[in-house]
Amino acid sequence: MNDVMKTTCRVNEIFYSVQGESTWAGERCVFVRLTGCHLRCHYCDTEYAFREGTAMTIEEIAAEVDRIGNGCDLVEVTGGEPLLQKSAATLMKVLCDQGKTVMVETSGACDISVCDSRVIRIMDLKSPGSGEVDRNDWANIAKLSQQDEVKFVLCDRADYEWARDVIAEHQLDQKVKAVLISAAGEMAGTNEIKGVAGLDPKVLTEWVLEDGLNVRMQVQMHKVIWDPMLRGV
Repeated sequence: MNDVMKTTCRVNEIFYSVQGESTWAGERCVFVRLTGCHLRCHYCDTEYAFREGTAMTIEEIAAEVDRIGNGCDLVEVTGGEPLLQKSAATLMKVLCDQGKTVMVETSGACDISVCDSRVIRIMDLKSPGSGEVDRNDWANIAKLSQQDEVKFVLCDRADYEWARDVIAEHQLDQKVKAVLISAAGEMAGTNEIKGVAGLDPKVLTEWVLEDGLNVRMQVQMHKVIWDPMLRGV
């Protein structure tokens, strides 16, 4: 176990906040944001995680989670794309072994089967409007369980219809705990991110109601509470 605890991950930030999305929204949570992402979604709001980070041992990460968490046992490993780092799977297993409830926020572009069976996988399937739809690994669908959640961030009507068809084709609402759907916020372009005009959540909600879609509408709660550009929340 000592050798495992000396395994390193490249960490962008570790912070204590409330869960802003998923069925766990509103719960206290410690976030471990890992460095690196191979996708460049047009609406990405964590570009700073592409390269910024420091190597930390799993022992150091676990200690920091305990130090800042004020007794909180809910932990989310996120990114960037956390599953790009092979050591992320080891980190999550150690946190589970320590009695934490562990979630991972991951794209649909990485193999989710590397996660310990106790880890709650929140898989973000990339829509056409993200610019990364071709990166989805559709083999992941068969690997989902009833404790997992699937997330769609949608940019326009075409994205909505695409998501609606994917949900129906794969019966996603029957495979997982919840199918999450949200509207992309307006995002300015940068050297690496194309940016998006954004989608009105009210309009998206009306489409969902009209179709009777079996999904959970969500907004990013942390961006309502705090400045949307603030880190560490």
